[in-house]
Amino acid sequence: MLLRAVLSIVLNAIALIVVAQLFDKFHIEGFSTALLAALILGVLNIFVKPILIIFTLPFTIFTLGLFLFVINAVTLMITQGVIGEDFVIDGFGTALLAAVILSILNLLLNRLVKDTLTSK
Repeated sequence: MLLRAVLSIVLNAIALIVVAQLFDKFHIEGFSTALLAALILGVLNIFVKPILIIFTLPFTIFTLGLFLFVINAVTLMITQGVIGEDFVIDGFGTALLAAVILSILNLLLNRLVKDTLTSK
């Protein structure tokens, strides 16, 4: 279970680095900052995201779940606020696009790693 959590944080950090390479307005200082951001995102996803989902449930239902990307963007903005200068997202629009890309990358990376680990 611990290995799975650590692997998830590392994969999320890799996804954050990839997103930083894709967007000029999304800057992350290095892999150690990406690991810290992934850890903070993980904590926010455990404690804050469920509360946000409950409060915004009507919007989420009305948008057929697409509002979850807005919630993911909010958690990204909170993360960059906690970390400071080493992790900067210039604007909510960039955070929203980054949240979409991060979701896709995390899905692909987790599937790739899961398939690799289960095939051995």
